[in-house]
Amino acid sequence: MKIVFATGNKNKMKEIREILRGLGMDIISMADAGVSDDIVEDGTTFEENSMIKAKGVAAALLKADPQLASEAIVMADDSGLEVDYLNKEPGVYSARYMGKDTSYTEKNNNIISRLEGVPDEKRTARFVCAISAVLPDGRDFCVREAMEGRIGYEIAGSNGFGYDPIFFLPEYGKTSAEISPEEKNAISHRGKALRAMEKILGQELK
Repeated sequence: MKIVFATGNKNKMKEIREILRGLGMDIISMADAGVSDDIVEDGTTFEENSMIKAKGVAAALLKADPQLASEAIVMADDSGLEVDYLNKEPGVYSARYMGKDTSYTEKNNNIISRLEGVPDEKRTARFVCAISAVLPDGRDFCVREAMEGRIGYEIAGSNGFGYDPIFFLPEYGKTSAEISPEEKNAISHRGKALRAMEKILGQELK
């Protein structure tokens, strides 16, 4: 069996392949599977949006490549940053925050500026990730995990992507863009969610 992951993000695909190595399955992106459909994510939660993506790509794959669809698990994630002081913004709109084409440098600087003067104890935040999987027989599963931290005072680090350079991890004294990919995968929201889904799939595919 293969895993078709509903993303075109190369950084995300690299993380996913590293974290799910233990499954011993070929993991390809939706583009590699011949699916280019633009799935409308109109859910109000990370769980809803990840399932919308997984089911949408599964349906598109069935049309594009019925053979692959019959032997592939379609997976999708919806993830984002929740900043408590900002009423959990940007939340499910993390990727579209301030406009889809706005750079993350601008987004990160905007969040830092909105928290100007806010003390450490009120800068709490978390990365949330929901992973959904749709099996060839139609069964579906969803898991949600989080990584707790706080918003830093400046952009720091180049190992991560997205909001990583402003997400400060007190236990490391660094942002999630300053720790190594191996360290990040061990504690990240996506790492935890993928390992939880890996466990479910390991049981379901016995």
